[in-house]
Amino acid sequence: LPEGAGVDVLRARCLSCHGRDLIESQRLTRDGWTREIDKMIRWGAMVPESDRATLTAYLASNFAPAPAASHDPDSPGAAIFKRACLACHGADLTEQQRLTPTGWAREVEKMVRWGAAVSDSEKSALVGYLSARFPAR
Repeated sequence: LPEGAGVDVLRARCLSCHGRDLIESQRLTRDGWTREIDKMIRWGAMVPESDRATLTAYLASNFAPAPAASHDPDSPGAAIFKRACLACHGADLTEQQRLTPTGWAREVEKMVRWGAAVSDSEKSALVGYLSARFPAR
């Protein structure tokens, strides 16, 4: 783990349940890490209020989303993503997924079955955008 303010809190409060690979593989925004810490506390993690800001800052600075692959933010796929995906999900949920084009196609199909407003004619553009912006690692 990278050294810095917060690494001792992470070691003491997170590694007792999680392997470092799980933490290192997460790539969340500061808001995403805040929600993740809140969830872990609800599930029983013992993170004192005095350590939360330090832990959040450490995670956000060391395990942030990777820069996106080259993509056109004005593409039809980007507009579909903003309209259909961000209506229900925070961007950090999508950013942490890294799927192949086939994986993104399955994910889009699943979300459509669950009510996402993506027409058949929009699916290809959305999958192309997601595949370019959030490629498999």
